Amino acid sequence: MRFAGKALAWLALALGLFVLAGWIGSSIPRNSGWTEPDDGIAIMVETNGVHTALVLPLVTPQKDWRRDFPASDIEASDAPYTHVSISWGQREVFLETETWADLRLSTVWHAMAGSDALLHVAHYIRPAPAADIRRLTLRAHEYARLVAAIEAQARIGRQRRMYPGYYAQDVFYETGGSYHLGNTCNQWTGDILAEAGVETGWWTPFAGGVMKWIPD
Repeated sequence: MRFAGKALAWLALALGLFVLAGWIGSSIPRNSGWTEPDDGIAIMVETNGVHTALVLPLVTPQKDWRRDFPASDIEASDAPYTHVSISWGQREVFLETETWADLRLSTVWHAMAGSDALLHVAHYIRPAPAADIRRLTLRAHEYARLVAAIEAQARIGRQRRMYPGYYAQDVFYETGGSYHLGNTCNQWTGDILAEAGVETGWWTPFAGGVMKWIPD
């Protein structure tokens, strides 16, 4: 009992230090001084409180996402989609954890230790801004850099395996990169925004560390 108590105390301490480090790391700005333009290309950043994603217009002069993420890859393929939600995350969490009740200890361990990642793509029709999906305007060249960053990490143009999504409007794709505690789904979102030149935190392992840089 004494050993178990010490082990739990050390675990709690480690978790607390990780949370503190994440808060500090996400508060240190990258691209300090960036300002949002009045006009440009409107994207969105969405969150469910744990995970973040980039919601991008389906077609712009810089990119037509229909070529890389065709609606034919999803069940509800005939709807008039206007946007795609793109995010990156741990394979087992994505494929085996449709709800938090499905989360297993082994999945958490694999996510912490390091494992393969997948890309999650959902198709939307005219998403509206809300507390959990916030609008962000980029200049044309900034959006082009954001597109290039996603293309570089998502194996765009290569053959890749697909997996069914949770609903009729989403799908998973094989992608590159290794998921671990230092490189989480939210770090991916933060890195993509930083590549575009947007002001964001240096290390954003948590959803809140990404969203606090996006005006509500």
